[in-house]
Amino acid sequence: MFEGDAGELLRAPYPRFSPAEMRRRLDVAEQLCVDHRVEHLLAYSSSGVGGAVTWWTQWPVTREAALLLAPTGEGTLLIQFYNHVPLASQLAESVSVAWAGPETGTGVLGELTKRGVRRLGVVGPLPWTMAHRVQATGVELVDLTSAYVRARLVKSEEELTWMALAAHLGDTAVKVLETRVPGENERELGARVEATFLPLGGVNGLHYFAVNSMDRPEYGVPRQHPSTRVIEEGDVVSTEITVNFFDYGAQILRTFTVDAEPAALFRELHDVADEAFRRISSLVRRGTPVEELVEAAGVIEEAGFTTIDDLVHGYGGGYLPPILGSRSRPHGTIPDFVLDTGMVLVVQPNVVTRDRRAGVQTGECLVVGEDGPRRLHRYPQGLRRMATP
Repeated sequence: MFEGDAGELLRAPYPRFSPAEMRRRLDVAEQLCVDHRVEHLLAYSSSGVGGAVTWWTQWPVTREAALLLAPTGEGTLLIQFYNHVPLASQLAESVSVAWAGPETGTGVLGELTKRGVRRLGVVGPLPWTMAHRVQATGVELVDLTSAYVRARLVKSEEELTWMALAAHLGDTAVKVLETRVPGENERELGARVEATFLPLGGVNGLHYFAVNSMDRPEYGVPRQHPSTRVIEEGDVVSTEITVNFFDYGAQILRTFTVDAEPAALFRELHDVADEAFRRISSLVRRGTPVEELVEAAGVIEEAGFTTIDDLVHGYGGGYLPPILGSRSRPHGTIPDFVLDTGMVLVVQPNVVTRDRRAGVQTGECLVVGEDGPRRLHRYPQGLRRMATP
């Protein structure tokens, strides 16, 4: 099923990026230090929040980690939880690995003192208590998280290979929804979804479901926590699935009717969602100002509908700019932002009725190209059907 680079990544005990790719990332760190006149970078991550530590070291952070990185590339990775140090020492590249001690902030202060740092660039969600302790020693902190995020927007070809692999795992997962198991509820459906990618090294990012009766809909957007709602004939299931391959994920969103033709309302909702996706996707090319993406989705409001979920967002290294809502459900002020080749967007029109009781969702990751989008997914687009064998 998975050949070439993707197959090699899956077969590796632990997949690795090339030395050239890791050198490129260290060059970004060096440039951040030069541009912002800081002596070192401190990247912080905890429980999956804040991806800079992984990006610079290849250590998929577990509970908590802090990376102190010099402009020349010398770094120390401090790991919280002593029993996680052996694997971090095996996987982390080009840095020394040490236990942070009982409290990570103390370990960070010790490293800063050892290196004599006075002006420090910070990337990631550094806790206030740790920041306050560092500042109390006279170290000046400079927030470089936004600058780091900008550096992550355009993906390298190696990164896109990892994201394509995650997309293929997501395709395998969403295909599960083509088959109905009578008596199955949302939780059990989630278990079937996860079983497709866990043996291949995929990691659950999320699998959200909204199960509604097409005759009596109650909920317009996939739920963040599954319920015990049993999936019945005549229902409609909308889903958002993210599968991660280590720290690279891809999102796919689809809607399925259950052993039934779509009711007129849901056919209309999905026709509008398909048209919104088509119009937005046609603009996923270098040089497009993002306000044009929102304008293209105006077909939603013209049809008398609205949205709940974000319309478009960047992806790959976090939930990235541009984050856009629709005309009727904006996500703040539309940014002054122009698409560039190699960015990844999730285009995901969630078209719902004005009372928010009925809705559909469709979409997936697209790579911004010179003249148009590049698909990472292979699963068919459009309204799908969940059928009993």
